[in-house]
Amino acid sequence: MYRTETDFLGEKLVPAAAYYGIHTVRALENFSLSRQTVHPEMIRAIAVVKQAAAEMNMHLGLLDPQIGSAIFQAAAEVADGKYAGEFPLYALQGGAGTSTHMNVNEVIANRAIELLGGCRGDYALVHPLNHVNLSQSTNDVYPTALRIAAIRLLQPLAEACAGLQGALQKKEAEFAGVLKLGRTEMQDAVPITLGQEFSAWAEAIARDRWRLYKVEERLREVNLGGTAVGTGLNAERKYVFGVVERLRALTGIGLARDENMIDPTQNADVFVEVSGLLKACAATLIKISNDLRLLSSGPRGGLGEIRLPDLQAGSSIMPGKINPVMPEMVAQVGYQTIARDLAVTLAAQGGQLELNAFLPLVAANLLPAMEELAGAMRLFADRCVAGIEAVPERCRFHLENSVALITALAPLIGYDRAAGIARNALQGHSPVKQALLDAGLFTAEELDSLLRPETLTRPGMIKRPVIAKPKEESHE
Repeated sequence: MYRTETDFLGEKLVPAAAYYGIHTVRALENFSLSRQTVHPEMIRAIAVVKQAAAEMNMHLGLLDPQIGSAIFQAAAEVADGKYAGEFPLYALQGGAGTSTHMNVNEVIANRAIELLGGCRGDYALVHPLNHVNLSQSTNDVYPTALRIAAIRLLQPLAEACAGLQGALQKKEAEFAGVLKLGRTEMQDAVPITLGQEFSAWAEAIARDRWRLYKVEERLREVNLGGTAVGTGLNAERKYVFGVVERLRALTGIGLARDENMIDPTQNADVFVEVSGLLKACAATLIKISNDLRLLSSGPRGGLGEIRLPDLQAGSSIMPGKINPVMPEMVAQVGYQTIARDLAVTLAAQGGQLELNAFLPLVAANLLPAMEELAGAMRLFADRCVAGIEAVPERCRFHLENSVALITALAPLIGYDRAAGIARNALQGHSPVKQALLDAGLFTAEELDSLLRPETLTRPGMIKRPVIAKPKEESHE
């Protein structure tokens, strides 16, 4: 069953049961690209903008209270996530988001018509443009909604950062006494504790968390009321100054009207800033995931200094093989985030004059990136980091069989002599301790005192210990 709707281009058949209308049907025909539809948070954010606009238009006497109340209720339902199937448009579309905006206008109008006792498509009761879109333009609604959607996704992202930071800090404390070999440029370096390695990862995630928390401030300034180019044409002055207050109350977000609404209408640099912080977080996650894969490699043919939780079978041909699937997933989300950042950057710089037509590309990459990063960090913390186990004997084996220990003793015996002993140890395939004993430079007791974890992993230079000699027995 279909109904016929008309616009200035002609007529179209619209499914009779659909809340959307002719503009959505045309967009479906024009932009049939993939299964990636407009992000739900974007739809919800546009709907809450419609609530604020309806309230302000009623307050100023621009909108009949009965019609305005029906629009407000319909918009509230959409903002709560209802009618999700009525938003089928593909994420990438021409028109600076007009198709998505019109989709929301039509759904709200038809639901409002229904609330007033009419039939869907009877726009004499409630019109998508004359009523739902009163005092608005795609060019102020869409950028405002994108900021709201981004802010709403920032909170769970920051919480996911906090959860991962906490999981890493727990392991930092748990592994504080596990002495191991440090590595630089994939070669043996000086000793470090496993806990210290985890502490560095925790600090990096903490910085990401702080940066994401702070960037919300830049997203709070919106251009709602600016209409087409930011000048506010076709919007009452009182509406321009009051609609953001209504929106702030509805969202609970500290939104503010930008003093120069022309700026956020045409410039999208704030989204590049947010995306750049996502990229920084992604880089941190990739680094951590790669480190965990290296440290857990093996279990017998690699480093094997930690054990990751066993999550699933790793091979269809090799029995017993377990892969580091969680770090691999996190790395892939990180790579995807970095790729999305490039798309956001290109979209932001691609705007011309008074409007950026490529905000749908920003929304299609920024919002999923935030969602994916948050999900990846939650899974990483819960299903990987929390279950990591140290393998102290393997850590000790690598440390004692490397020449790294000689570095700590170089100030006592000189660089050249230390290098010679290191060479002898490598050529003779013997532990450094044995090479030092063979050289007669230290006693076994002195070496045990010098090469303690608390000595090797803290600032300072090692000093030769004073070993108390046993008292001679008295013959009196």
